[in-house]
Amino acid sequence: MNAEPESAAPPVGPALRRLAVPVGVLGSVIAAFAYVGTVDPNEPGHYPACPLLRLTGVFCPGCGGLRSAHAFVHGDFATALGANALAVVAYAVFAVVWTLWAARAARGRRLRIELGPAQLYGIGVLIAVFTLVRNLPFGAWLHP
Repeated sequence: MNAEPESAAPPVGPALRRLAVPVGVLGSVIAAFAYVGTVDPNEPGHYPACPLLRLTGVFCPGCGGLRSAHAFVHGDFATALGANALAVVAYAVFAVVWTLWAARAARGRRLRIELGPAQLYGIGVLIAVFTLVRNLPFGAWLHP
């Protein structure tokens, strides 16, 4: 008689197995946002200061990102946009890309995002313009 031992776990469905990596990534992102939502970056001493801002007084594209994430977690989207609008756009892009990735993974397909040189330069220009404008006098509304 060939019987499996009773302690053997039931087989994991193929769809669940295919979703393991996307769910793991989402879990990590949720954990990071939960931490930032709990430990307020608006209070000094919790996080290191931006080295570029500290040394030069210039806001990098990431300055205000933790404050933006904190406000986002608490549902204060206007404050999140004010702290770092580019970060809020990145949150939305992540949500869309993750959803596509998970949907395709559940069907056993890979998600391929092929960015050509024009798209990569476009992203670089967008980040550079955001950084430049937020450091000019008329871009003060983009300061964190």
